[in-house]
Order: sequence, then C-alpha cells, then structure tokens
Amino acid sequence: MKPFLRILLPAAVCGLLLGACSQRQTTLKFMSYNIRNGRGIDNVQDLGRVAEIINRTAPDIVALQELDSVTGRMAGRFIPGELGEMTGMHARFCRAIDYDGGAYGVGLLSRDEPLAVRRIPLPGREESRVLFAEFPDYVVCVTHLSLTPEDQRASLPIIRTVTDTCRKPVLLAGDFNMKVAKTVLDGLGGAFRPLSDTTQMTFPSGKPSIRIDYILGRGLPESAVVTERQVDTSTVASD
Repeated sequence: MKPFLRILLPAAVCGLLLGACSQRQTTLKFMSYNIRNGRGIDNVQDLGRVAEIINRTAPDIVALQELDSVTGRMAGRFIPGELGEMTGMHARFCRAIDYDGGAYGVGLLSRDEPLAVRRIPLPGREESRVLFAEFPDYVVCVTHLSLTPEDQRASLPIIRTVTDTCRKPVLLAGDFNMKVAKTVLDGLGGAFRPLSDTTQMTFPSGKPSIRIDYILGRGLPESAVVTERQVDTSTVASD
C-alpha cells in the first residue's frame, strides 16, 4: 500500500531544524510503498507501474519494502537502482535476507543524497529488516516488521533505542504488519507520534480492510504540521 503525506515546517521551525536560514517554509513530502517486488494484484510484474505511481505522487522521500537486489528471479537486476533511474532519485538498499543468489529487503528513494546509511538488524523469523539513513536535517528509518507477533513486539523497543540518541527529527515508515496503531505507538514507548492517518486502512490494494502501514515522527517541533495525508488505492501495481 502507498500512504503518503506532506509535512510543512514553518519559518519559525527552520531555525531549529536547518540552522541559520532565510524566512521561508520547508515542505517534505514522504511516501511509504510496499512494492511487492513490482508484482501487482493482477500478478503481473511491472516495475514501470511502480515508478509511475511514485512519479505521479512526486515525493521527496520514499520508504520502500519488498524489493530484490540482483536475485535470480529478477535476472540479476538491481531493483532499487532501476527505480532510482526511473524516478530521478537517489536509491539505497538494505539487505534483510540472502535470496536466490542476491538479496531481498527494504530500500529508500530520496531527492537528496543521504549523508550515511546503515542497517539495523531486528528480530525476525522470516527476515530482519530496518534501514537507517541520515540527512542534513532529519533521519529516516525504513522498516518491514516480521509477520510473527513476538518478533514485532521485540523489534519496536530496538527502534526506540536506536533513535534515542538522534539529535535530528526522525521519520519512521514502513509495513509494520500490525493492525492496531496504539500497539505500535505503545511498543515504541510513546516516543513517536503518528503522521499518517491511522484511521485509514492500507491493505489490500484497491479495497483496503486493515491498517498495517504507518508513517511516524519523533522529535519534530510542535509547530511542524502535516498539511496532506492520503492512501492511494487507485492502482493494481502492488498488493
């Protein structure tokens, strides 16, 4: 599913987040997208459709889940890099598991190149997955939590601990595989607040009936506001 939002950082906040800056408003458009490795609900694998959705939304940041890196099933293609070329964005990949001669995991597309990227392992009987990327003014964490409830609950405090030392605002996004937003927020120890609309369902595509995808924030100034929230249900490009 593809929740996205636009965060507006007013001029008063610029001084806090950006240091010395002119009197202007800073807007960040953030998208989370489980692309199912480009395979849609029609079982057709078409990465171009995924790129079209991203280009239509025109985000600054895209948190990606379920993508391959040089696997046999994708004929050795580096899927994050292809999406980066098709969208004109910088691409980063984080290995969750070895798979079919390559890797499978999460990724990030961004208009600006990150200063640094690292992998944070999480408990996961299927795969352990989170990508941590630092930008000049904020930090982005991309995750895809385990399907196993015990592993989900064990993962959230780790994310909280990793971000405890961040001196910049943190944006956390991905497929949490958890239906209750309060369980997610409580598991993070109250450190994060929801930025996406937690009343909107996000899965399956087309006719969503459950909520498993979230965009959360930590350390954002109180004057920062979300000016737009939406869940895109108009495509068959993913599930």
